[in-house]
Amino acid sequence: MSRLFLLFTISVFCATVFCKVTPLNAQEKTTNAAQPATQEKLTTGPEDNLEKVAPGKIDEDASPDFITTESGLKYRILRKSDQAKPTAADKVTVHYKGWLSSNKKIFDSSYRRGESISFPLNGVIKGWTEGMQLVGEGGMIELVIPGNLAYGERGAAGGKIPPNAELTFLVELIDIK
Repeated sequence: MSRLFLLFTISVFCATVFCKVTPLNAQEKTTNAAQPATQEKLTTGPEDNLEKVAPGKIDEDASPDFITTESGLKYRILRKSDQAKPTAADKVTVHYKGWLSSNKKIFDSSYRRGESISFPLNGVIKGWTEGMQLVGEGGMIELVIPGNLAYGERGAAGGKIPPNAELTFLVELIDIK
């Protein structure tokens, strides 16, 4: 009987140490700890009482995490689309708003004007050209563009965008031509 008890004790010890088996209590704690935290509520950027048209809906399962490209552009897809993605040579129609990342101050918005805008994708700042190629027609993307992919040392918009400012944009891709 004692030999059986000894073998049982050794097998439990070996299983615990070498096979990394954890006691039931620890497994319960791990399971509870691994449950996802309440996902942050994603928004369509700073609130803006001047908007004539509101941004569209964000997917319920949109990730709060940004992906960073090799260039330093950060983006997250807020509304997925299986439709075509533009190339740098395409002309796109979008709704958007842009704000300074540092203070959330909106400096430009098609939502404020109440109408979308069309332009050649290769005729805008580098961060837009790169970022818009990552979302499909009908999708929504949030871009965080470092100064070197935005307006750099010169700044823009009559001083509304300071030199080397990091910019954030919410963009809905409406059409590709």
